[in-house]
Amino acid sequence: MLTQYMVVSALLIAIGATGVMIRRNFMIVLMSLEIMINGAGLLLITMSYYIGNVSGQVMFLFVAAVAASETAVGLAIAVMMYKRKKSVDINDFSILRK
Repeated sequence: MLTQYMVVSALLIAIGATGVMIRRNFMIVLMSLEIMINGAGLLLITMSYYIGNVSGQVMFLFVAAVAASETAVGLAIAVMMYKRKKSVDINDFSILRK
């Protein structure tokens, strides 16, 4: 059972990493990051259950809260960039570096 959860979490992390590296749409990149975070969270919860310690589950609650705030900030940036550039392509976001 532990191995199956670890395989699923590794698949989630791999799918998320692939989405971040391949896609150019900012919204898809944000969703891929969320998939990666959820994969890592599943691994945290699984290992904490396996060890018998709830600290991993508590840590995931904090990670989920930070991920939610990161998504909110990312969506706000995407909305502002869409208003300005009429696009959510990652390459158009290079203006943020200046």
